[in-house]
Amino acid sequence: MKIVVDTNVLISGIFFGGFPKKILSASVEGKIRACASMEILNEYQEIVQEMVQRKQGHIDISILNPLIQSMEIIEPVSQIEICRDPDDDKFINCARDAHAMYIVSGDKDLLVIQQFENISIVTAKDFCEQYLTDD
Repeated sequence: MKIVVDTNVLISGIFFGGFPKKILSASVEGKIRACASMEILNEYQEIVQEMVQRKQGHIDISILNPLIQSMEIIEPVSQIEICRDPDDDKFINCARDAHAMYIVSGDKDLLVIQQFENISIVTAKDFCEQYLTDD
């Protein structure tokens, strides 16, 4: 199953743990396939650097490189403009062109959309409860 991970989920997983870290770990382990564009990867790296400089949270940087290496990097061609925050459209475009089933996000501007074409936009908690149950 392919997903796109919003930056806030990535940051939460790296710095704070919980459901977001569970998603990142599942991607590294190959249980799910996370997809990203170069624009999204650049945003990930910028925000991680900013968080490190501000010394916020407890960084688990050991997951960042394996996560990025495990990701499917796509070059989106879609130019959907649907989000209240135009900066979030890159996640919709990436998910559409990667044929992802989910965007996992904590961003209200994305979550309010709920569904775009065949892409569901869900919280990390909802995704984990539905797909990453402890066996």
